[in-house]
Amino acid sequence: MPGPEPRLIVFDLDGTLVDSQRTIVEAMSAAFSGSGLAPPDARSIRRVVGLSLEEAVARLLPESARCAAGSVADRYRDVFLDLHADPAHEEPLYPGALETILALDRPETLLGIATGKGRRGLRMVLQRHGLLERFVTLQTADDGPGKPDPAMLSRAMAEAGVARQATLMVGDTTFDMEMARRAGVPGIGVGWGYHEPEELLAAGACRIVEAFDELVAVLAETAPDPEREREG
Repeated sequence: MPGPEPRLIVFDLDGTLVDSQRTIVEAMSAAFSGSGLAPPDARSIRRVVGLSLEEAVARLLPESARCAAGSVADRYRDVFLDLHADPAHEEPLYPGALETILALDRPETLLGIATGKGRRGLRMVLQRHGLLERFVTLQTADDGPGKPDPAMLSRAMAEAGVARQATLMVGDTTFDMEMARRAGVPGIGVGWGYHEPEELLAAGACRIVEAFDELVAVLAETAPDPEREREG
């Protein structure tokens, strides 16, 4: 008798699994300064985390300088790669993130990533933490429209072979929750990232969790019921 259909849990990266704000703020500030522009404040930078890099830069630039978005984004990539090339560079996982990923990595649960990062940067971060092989689908802004467009989640479900009713999105920004809503997928917001819980709920989050152990419990509560599916 075949087992239950697999479930797909798609995680955002920055602000959800990885505490990367120091790296992002440093790289963005250096990119602006190197382009002869005044760097945005740290809060403004955190507010655009999750968008594709070009979109994030464009939102941070004054309207009169938006034609420079491409060159600023290129400088950001260079600084980001230089930072990650330093063995002493620190970009830690949030407490409980590693344990949660290891606990969820089992045959009945497939894991994915949907991030505004480029593919090269994503792979660098996951390799640094020894997590690259834990995810069956990696969706980045290099592959098509970025958040909050639902394309990344649609591709993740197609690659994993999992239906939307067996898929969940976990993220820390309104962009994640809007993407999930537009893809017809429940969104779970985390309370330790870059947008406030009230904003996540307004954007469509069905739950907010404040710690990874709480997330594990919520995922168990919301697991599909094979008996109910057969009856339906």
